[in-house]
Amino acid sequence: MEVISIPPYAPVLMEATRAIGYSVETAVSDIIDNSITANATQIDIMFFPVEEPYIAILDNGNGMDKDELTNAMRYGSKNPLDDRATGDLGRFGLGLKTASMSQCRRLTVISKKEGQVSAAQWDLDFIQSTNDWSLKIFSLEDITDIPHVEGLHENESGTLVVWQALDRLSVAEINFDKSMGKYMDQVRGHLSLVFHRYLAGRETGIKKVEIWINKVKIKPIDPFLVDRSTQVMDDESILIEGHKVMIRPYTLPHISQLSEMELNMLGGKDGLRRLQGFYVYRNKRLLVWGTWFRLMRQGDLSKLSRVRVDIPNSLDYLWTLDIKKSIAVPPEVVRKNLSGIIGKISESSARTWTYRGRKETDDSQIHIWDRVKTREGGLIYKINRDYPLIEVLNSSTTIEKQLLEKLLIQIEKGLPLNQLYIDLTNDRRILNESETSRSEMLVLLEQLLSVCRNTQEKEEMLKRLENTEPFNQYPQLIIQLVQEAE
Repeated sequence: MEVISIPPYAPVLMEATRAIGYSVETAVSDIIDNSITANATQIDIMFFPVEEPYIAILDNGNGMDKDELTNAMRYGSKNPLDDRATGDLGRFGLGLKTASMSQCRRLTVISKKEGQVSAAQWDLDFIQSTNDWSLKIFSLEDITDIPHVEGLHENESGTLVVWQALDRLSVAEINFDKSMGKYMDQVRGHLSLVFHRYLAGRETGIKKVEIWINKVKIKPIDPFLVDRSTQVMDDESILIEGHKVMIRPYTLPHISQLSEMELNMLGGKDGLRRLQGFYVYRNKRLLVWGTWFRLMRQGDLSKLSRVRVDIPNSLDYLWTLDIKKSIAVPPEVVRKNLSGIIGKISESSARTWTYRGRKETDDSQIHIWDRVKTREGGLIYKINRDYPLIEVLNSSTTIEKQLLEKLLIQIEKGLPLNQLYIDLTNDRRILNESETSRSEMLVLLEQLLSVCRNTQEKEEMLKRLENTEPFNQYPQLIIQLVQEAE
């Protein structure tokens, strides 16, 4: 038997790995992973769109010496089967290279450790000319023109990653300056969510990290709105081969209780419905979100349900994590446990979502609208003819009664149900439900009582209003009027 070595052809393999499927935001996230693993507490991202455009990422982490940098620039610098440190966000030993080269043709990495500065560069055009794995190693004189190298010199330690020759970002762009602004927004939104737990720095075991884009600090996006949401059940842990997977379900507040800013933060352009489901974290870094892993369908009644799943990096092989760290499929043992939890959390979301519906059909209360089932199994929403205000209006002449009845019928028939459904499923805040002010309610109550002929009728009217919406929201006002009537 003969054994021969056939190393990959450098220009072909490096060009091929550029097509793995990184977006600019997932590529930047991979570089941030390395910075956090290196214990960085501040990361500066610089987008420069004019003349010779570049993207630079500078951190104040541990840095690397020459040998460590050379190994970091190697494709497959670490075996994915090797055990990693608990806080290591890396996986395949490819992220720095594949993420960077997916966006540019020239990657320069300069690192400072213990006062020594080391620099290396992959240049695809140079490699095409050498037909070999030709890594450039730079001296201090070679890097004087590299953007933001002075920022690295000012740090005690750290690493600077610079992407130049941004061919993938500039292709088909007429106005690259304008498109770079769009990319900045995409990166900002992505990092705000993916690293929100590091940006907040509120949990034990997490060192707070500040990330800046062109001198503007990134704020965390909490997808669970922890301070206002309901934790449906206690944390549950699944033990797999001695390692814990932690699960924490949340139910978001009803849409009517959310501000426009909170709605945008929780749903963004995709909406609450599409972003419901599991949020899987690896070492507290968000990997996958907005999916039920086919354990249930996304629906409107479960749109307020979100489940935080924390996995350690020691279980990477079970979750079939991809190179971009954007796909994680749970193993069968986890899927079985998640199936049992799903029922409880979806019930909680449904209760929150339908709370108003139940309140509106509560027989102990007098409502403006009645929800009536037909013999054919359909539903009709009818205005309650026994509602006190309508009763008062009905006490007028026969012609006025007939006109009022026709008006009510037209209102019922003209309900824009289809548009209401669209607005509700798109998480639009319906402002009709805003509360009546106390002064407005007092005027309305006095007008109702003015048509009563004597004290007894006033007392009977007030007694009915105690169970009539929206008057029942002002019990002290009704008590006051009852006392005055006596």
